[in-house]
Amino acid sequence: MNLGKADIESFEKRRNYTVSIIECGKTGLPHAQLFLESGFKVIGVSTNPHTLKLLRKGRTPFLKAADRTLEKYLREGAFTAYSEIRKAASESDVVVIALRTKIDRKKKPDYSLLEKTCKEVGLGLKKGSLVLFVSPTGPGIIESFLREALENASGLKAGKDFGLTASPMQADSDRRARTTSTRSRVLGAINNSDLRTASLVLGGTTNSEIVTVSTIKTAEATNLFLNVVNETMQALSNELAVLCDRLKIDFIEALEAINRNYPAHLPLPGIVNDPARRDFHMLQEEAENANVDLRLPHLARKTNEEVSEYTLHLVKDALKACGKTIRRAKVSVLGVARRLDTKDPPGPLTKKIINLLNRKVRTVQVYDPFFAKKELIELGFDAESLSKAVEKTDCVVILTGHSKFARLSLKKLRLLAKKSPAIVDIGQVIDPLKAQKHGFVYRGLGRGVWAK
Repeated sequence: MNLGKADIESFEKRRNYTVSIIECGKTGLPHAQLFLESGFKVIGVSTNPHTLKLLRKGRTPFLKAADRTLEKYLREGAFTAYSEIRKAASESDVVVIALRTKIDRKKKPDYSLLEKTCKEVGLGLKKGSLVLFVSPTGPGIIESFLREALENASGLKAGKDFGLTASPMQADSDRRARTTSTRSRVLGAINNSDLRTASLVLGGTTNSEIVTVSTIKTAEATNLFLNVVNETMQALSNELAVLCDRLKIDFIEALEAINRNYPAHLPLPGIVNDPARRDFHMLQEEAENANVDLRLPHLARKTNEEVSEYTLHLVKDALKACGKTIRRAKVSVLGVARRLDTKDPPGPLTKKIINLLNRKVRTVQVYDPFFAKKELIELGFDAESLSKAVEKTDCVVILTGHSKFARLSLKKLRLLAKKSPAIVDIGQVIDPLKAQKHGFVYRGLGRGVWAK
């Protein structure tokens, strides 16, 4: 694409260009929304019949905040939905590939579906089009066999006949959809011309900075490195939290002091999210191919996974302080979504914690305000309403610290629970003083000073 700034400087001028989003999942849909709101025409592609049916009605299976956007632009003719990748590519000036990489049972990235998708894109690709990858991939994957798949299928050459670029990022929740336009984007391209064009196109969709890097491989790596850094920082917080429990120190108080006075910005201790886990496997695969042992990320992963066993330890300790045995206890688990204040499906560590509890206690009942009871049951949980979940409970365990839980009436909770109940707060939303004031035995990750 031989674009100049004047060509897409306004909403009206961007209407002359069509962007296809392949595939319209949790990464693709936020991008579709951004391109539509910036003025571009958008073709949303989904090979999932259920998702396609919803898209053609201007609705989504998730990202409910995007429904009004899709409905509006569907009526105006700016948004259409296809099942055929080849057809969408043939009608597009920009092809955004947003297909997430699968991780197989051996924890290896499986790029076969992504490669197949690139072949379909290539069969419809027009000369002069721009291809933009926005989902995470291992460093070097795009410029090797994905580029080859595009070139062989299209008969065109990347960097000469079509643009090849990448700006990978995670965008798989309602919250992230709202912030996609305000996050800086790392962008790499096969050459300077493609980099300039992609910067202009992406620049119209974001209020933040476009950080350009010299190669696509660097852009791929930067995204994965960020997640490794985040998980390593999380592991440090989790390990220090356990130490504080042993030393009878309130880690949250210490953390607030650290982050106020020093640029450490350690996160709250807790359960690690799992998009970072997915990305780690992609990075690990390329590290193994380069004969490099990523020791620190491995240790961080192990440390974060140990939070599940440590949560069980806190439950046992809290029940013991209440004069109760774990085998006869009813435990109420509040909050199972992978991220705060979203309907993201539970991650593997959350599921592991609940499975550990199910093997040790009499009853485990689950409640999450962002899921209907039926949805939680379909996920394999014994689910109830909030009042029924905590009725006659011995211990309330908060795994995901939704803001609604910070407003829980501890007085009402105490009346519903059994005599001498406990709260184990992994989500860091309950005030320990208030919990003890209302008659709860309190335990929290890193809150050892409150263990009485």
